[in-house]
Amino acid sequence: MNDTLLEILRSVDTPTVCNAIETAQGKRGFSAFTRTTPVATAPDAPAMVGYACTAKIAGRYPSPESPESVRERRLGYYRHVASAPKPAVAVVEDIDHPVCVGAFWGEINATVHKGLGLAGAVTNGVANDLGSLPEDFPIIAGSVGPSRAFIHVTGFGMPVEVFGLTVRQGDLVHADRHGAVVIPSDVIGGLQQAIRALQESERIVLETARRADFDMDVFEKVWARFEETRS
Repeated sequence: MNDTLLEILRSVDTPTVCNAIETAQGKRGFSAFTRTTPVATAPDAPAMVGYACTAKIAGRYPSPESPESVRERRLGYYRHVASAPKPAVAVVEDIDHPVCVGAFWGEINATVHKGLGLAGAVTNGVANDLGSLPEDFPIIAGSVGPSRAFIHVTGFGMPVEVFGLTVRQGDLVHADRHGAVVIPSDVIGGLQQAIRALQESERIVLETARRADFDMDVFEKVWARFEETRS
């Protein structure tokens, strides 16, 4: 992913990227997207884009391991985050889902992740400290709650599942308040052109629909042009 594509991806929302992937593939049926309504800690923030840095957590019950093992795994996870290729996005599965009670994402952990170079986080787990989270570090979460409970890292670097989406370490992720997608590697080369083509085709309808003389006759003509551009 070059810098130009990165900036373009940051400038558009996730539904646009989802549709553009189908444009690049030349067909409908792309399915690597989340399937629920998430909580966005910064709903007006630009999209986060980066390579997935994956982990699993739990917090409903205490870890059966020793406190020393729990601490060492958490430090190992932070080392994992620090060494991940950038830009990076944390994608963290709470294995207690759908009964997630421990907030892994609060002011301290979000600030640490931002300081280690991550662009944001996607999790099916809990977030809190909504008034104190660092700027420019959006979190797409499953819920909001007050407690850390017994939250601990159970592993990292493996495939995870969040909101029905399987994400592997190193996958290219695009996420915003709508959810997240994994961008297939085989469309990256054509994605910039696909986004521009999609935006242009949508502009055909939007600009016409906003005209004072817009009516059904005008719509039928412009819709025919729009349909010709769609996958």
